[in-house]
Amino acid sequence: MDQKILPASASMKEFERFLNSPYEIGVFLDLHIAQLKNVNQMAQSYGKKMIYHVDLIHGIKNDDYATEYMCQEFKPYGLISTKSNVILKAKQKGVIAIQRMFLIDSHALEKSYKLVERTKPDYIEVLPGAMPWMIKEVKERLNTPIFAGGLIREEDEVHNALKAGATAITTSKTELWDLFL
Repeated sequence: MDQKILPASASMKEFERFLNSPYEIGVFLDLHIAQLKNVNQMAQSYGKKMIYHVDLIHGIKNDDYATEYMCQEFKPYGLISTKSNVILKAKQKGVIAIQRMFLIDSHALEKSYKLVERTKPDYIEVLPGAMPWMIKEVKERLNTPIFAGGLIREEDEVHNALKAGATAITTSKTELWDLFL
């Protein structure tokens, strides 16, 4: 992936800003199912590829059926989830599967490693992404491309995450969206 910043929208205002940006790929975080059709049509009309966070779509369950529905009905570029069944179904449907991984403590990290080794997602989203030493460790352990997200607030944190091995940064901090334009 060439795009180093993946603008993450949590509101329609942010989404509209993404639509008017030169970025091709964007993430929609917090969305109501009733907005999905409109958001998807808007993205298509602007030639944008969308990644939806299945766990944060209100009104739809993050299970196999919802994932299959999302893939068939909206043909997203990618889906993000913490759930292994969502990752496996997205991969089965030919949609980029992004396993979200929280760096909470050593126990959670080991559980995440096992989950990723089992599901083999296309990408891992590591949160918080402002921990470059952990990005490096996860990349070395799993050899899967990484998106760094969460608590990245400054330009140097973006650069540190990329230097540590992240492929791209997912961020809703709109001030960081212009870094690589």
